[in-house]
Amino acid sequence: MERQKSMEKGLLRKSLSIRERKFPNEDAFLETGLSRKSPREVSKKALNDDSECRVTVSVFLSTFVAVSGSFCTGCGAGFSSGAQSGITKDLALSVAEYSMFGSILTLGGLIGAIFSGKVADVLGRKRTMLFCEAFCVTGWLAVALAQNALWLDCGRLLLGIGVGLFSYVIPVYIAEIAPKHVRGSFVFANQLMQNCGIALFFIIGNFVPWRLLAIVGLVPCVLHVFCLFFIPESPRWLAKKGRDKECRTALQRLRGPDADISREANTIKDTIEMSELDGETGMTELFQRRYAYPLIIGVGLMFLQQLSGSSGMTYYASTLFQKGGFPSAIGTSVIATIMASCAAMGLSALLLSVSYGFQSFGILPDLTPIFTCIGVLGHIVSFAMGMGGLPWIIMAEIFPMNVKVSAGTLVTVTNWFFGWVVTYTFNFMLQWNASGMFFIFSMVSASSIVFIYFLVPETKGRSLEEIQALLSNSVQ
Repeated sequence: MERQKSMEKGLLRKSLSIRERKFPNEDAFLETGLSRKSPREVSKKALNDDSECRVTVSVFLSTFVAVSGSFCTGCGAGFSSGAQSGITKDLALSVAEYSMFGSILTLGGLIGAIFSGKVADVLGRKRTMLFCEAFCVTGWLAVALAQNALWLDCGRLLLGIGVGLFSYVIPVYIAEIAPKHVRGSFVFANQLMQNCGIALFFIIGNFVPWRLLAIVGLVPCVLHVFCLFFIPESPRWLAKKGRDKECRTALQRLRGPDADISREANTIKDTIEMSELDGETGMTELFQRRYAYPLIIGVGLMFLQQLSGSSGMTYYASTLFQKGGFPSAIGTSVIATIMASCAAMGLSALLLSVSYGFQSFGILPDLTPIFTCIGVLGHIVSFAMGMGGLPWIIMAEIFPMNVKVSAGTLVTVTNWFFGWVVTYTFNFMLQWNASGMFFIFSMVSASSIVFIYFLVPETKGRSLEEIQALLSNSVQ
């Protein structure tokens, strides 16, 4: 650590001396991220204030605007539960047709995920979020105006493509702009806003017709587009593209006008230059020994997240309540109001397994609705508090810039592929053997505990560069 700090100080002094010779006027100090104060004042301030740890209004607002895209994602995920009875009645859809409609969001997410890393690398983080909303707005309009299953599926597919792109670019953008000591909390806001979108649609879906519900989903997308014009681009992406002046401008805006951002800017630049020595890594080159550890963590967490059954429970919550004999309107509203609680996902899935097992044998029939309510609520809430956000936080942190495109794409594709498998087969498995399905989900949740305990490192308080160095050294 001391050696790293000494190198950073040396690089900073060298950078300043070069710029002072090249730009003898005071604008040179602004070029390096220093304020207009005298060198003595600047040095004193640098000792007393670590600009990298500042949480400014700009960082807070930029994060809020970014995670507003996650709110749009939550609206899309929550739509299928509240709209199920209305759509199946108005358009006379079978179980198979509605299962396709519900799951095609994740299929679209899979398509979006395949291109997410490359799109975010070419367009930048901010413009990629604008690109996402083009799909989301078109998708919501198609669903709202649909007259048959084909239009429904096309609209849901387009919405899924936008959501799939969002799932990669939002956590990456936040991780790249947030100070290291709050990065995890800020990235977790991604999951929080997604839950808010789900909660909103769970509540109003009980009272609003499904076409009007689709129009409601369109509103936050339009507002998000407008707000995106007021946030800065990711400094790390700008540095990667060789736009050093814009990188420093964006970093200065994020850290505050009086902050000394020279050390952070130079660290970012040096890290990117070191990554570029290895060149941009393609998908085939990703499977090298030095990338094995972060790849196992990223792919493993996404695999376990989806096979816990979380997507199926969210998409078809009303069906679960109806099957268990609990009023679906009350159940979905309660989900929205207790999202801040915490329960164990494995125990919740196990409780559902026992509940439906008792129901099939005619044991304790009066308790089945109660067990169903507790199990569904406990699983969804505990997922929101932990496994819903953890894999995306880790994914945004562990990969170096030269593999972030290919590795991030692979990890995101894994999430959406298994999400589609679960959401498409969920209704069929529920009819086949509900007890057995939830027993499988509970075992997956139990294995997640073992995986996280032994393989996932603590990243709190470390910079992105420190985390990536730690994982690289662990396999050497």
